[in-house]
Parts: sequence; structure tokens; C-alpha cells
Amino acid sequence: MLKITNLVKSYGNGEPVLKGLNLATDKRRLTAVIGSSGAGKSTLLRCINRLVPANSGSIELDGEDVLKLHGRELQNTRRKIGMIFQAYNLVDRLTVMENVLSGRLGYVGLLRGVFRRFPQEDVDRAYALLKRVGLAQYVNKRCDALSGGERQRVGCARALMQNPSILLADEPTASLDPKTSERIMELIAGITDELDLPVLINLHNVPQATGYADRIVGLRHGVIVFDGNPGDLTEDWLDKIYAGHEDDLKKQMKVSAKNGDEEDE
Repeated sequence: MLKITNLVKSYGNGEPVLKGLNLATDKRRLTAVIGSSGAGKSTLLRCINRLVPANSGSIELDGEDVLKLHGRELQNTRRKIGMIFQAYNLVDRLTVMENVLSGRLGYVGLLRGVFRRFPQEDVDRAYALLKRVGLAQYVNKRCDALSGGERQRVGCARALMQNPSILLADEPTASLDPKTSERIMELIAGITDELDLPVLINLHNVPQATGYADRIVGLRHGVIVFDGNPGDLTEDWLDKIYAGHEDDLKKQMKVSAKNGDEEDE
């Protein structure tokens, strides 16, 4: 379980991006974080996995405060945090299998990883995950030969190879075409149920958030202004979350409606 208490993060001498944020996740639940650009969505995830340092507060994962850990203790805890990136963060010159197995580097060590000396059980699990994400036929294909959707599926499999306690996803569909982004959302939502795994996902696409998430968290200027079920996210709440960014929200809705018409045809 993830529990965030009074989290504050600022860059330099600027105004804090996160302002005393409080948030807890539940088992087997997909929580979507929405908000305009600059609301603090990506910073929130990067504080959780310690890609950026927080100024104050606490981030407890399975009872341990991530912000207080250092060295090997931090390394061991970060293994529990799977991460899916918007830009994939794959090693293009390596094969699909090699990229997925890199999710085990925190367990087998760098030297064994460099020489591809992974235990057979890890290799078997990688095959199973690639089959689950629909890429079993691409095991030996280099990642620079894949499409964007295929690369994101590799990223999903790699994150799951860590056997994480929580899965974070930072705008995983932002770089994909509409139909491919829907398939990725279906995959992530399905994994949530199959593995009993809590997922915290940042999304710009409000219709996707309401369509796939069990819970919606709305951020505005580093403060949670909405936290509830998708069905409770009314237009009034959206106005509060996206105040000053209404054009972006309207664009999302138009794109979603257009995609729905295309699928009906």
C-alpha cells in the first residue's frame, strides 16, 4: 500500500509544485491522476520512485518511508515500484527480451545483467509476460524496429518483471495514436485485475480516465481538488480542475467523440 502525507516539492526557489499533498492507494485499484500541464502529475510520480527528491513529507510503501531510505535499502524498495514511461525508456539496440529482462537488474546485479546471465525462472517469466502483452513473436527483435504501441507494451512487461508492489504510469498513451492508446489502457486495466496490483496513472485524456479508472484524483497547482469515483466527476468539477485550461479539455472531448464515431462505423 502507498500512503503519501504532506508531500511538498519545489524546484529551486520557485513556488512549490506539490503543496502538502495527501494520497493513499488501495489494492487492486486503478487510480487516474488528471489535471492540466503543470499541475504536478509527473512530479508526483517522480517523487514516489525517487527520480526527484521531495522537500518534505513522507511517502510510505508497505510501511517504509521511501524518502528516508538510502543506498541498498532504497535500491531494494525501488524494486517494488514498477514504472511505465511516456517515452518508453527502452534500450533501442537491445532485443525485446533483453529489455524486459532488464526489469530484473535490481535483483540479479549489474554484472550478471551485462552478461545476460539471468536465472531460467526470470527468462520463463519474461516469455510469459511477453505473451500476455501480445509480443511473444518479437522476442528477438530489436526495440528500434517496433511501433510506438509495441514499444509501450515492452515497457509494461519490463515494469511487471520487477514483481512490483505498485505500478506507476506517466502519460503512457500520450505519444500513441487513439486506437493504440485504447489498447494500452485496456492492457493496463486488465493487469490491475489479474495481478491484484494497484496502479497510479497520469492521464491528460479525461475520457480514458473515466472509462478505465476505478478512482479519479484531480490535481490543480499541486493540490488535490477532486478525489472520487469516475461517475462523480461532473462538469463543475472539471471546471475546477482545468480552470484556465478549458480549451485543452474541450479538445480532449472532441478527439474522444471523433474516435467513438470512427469505431461505430
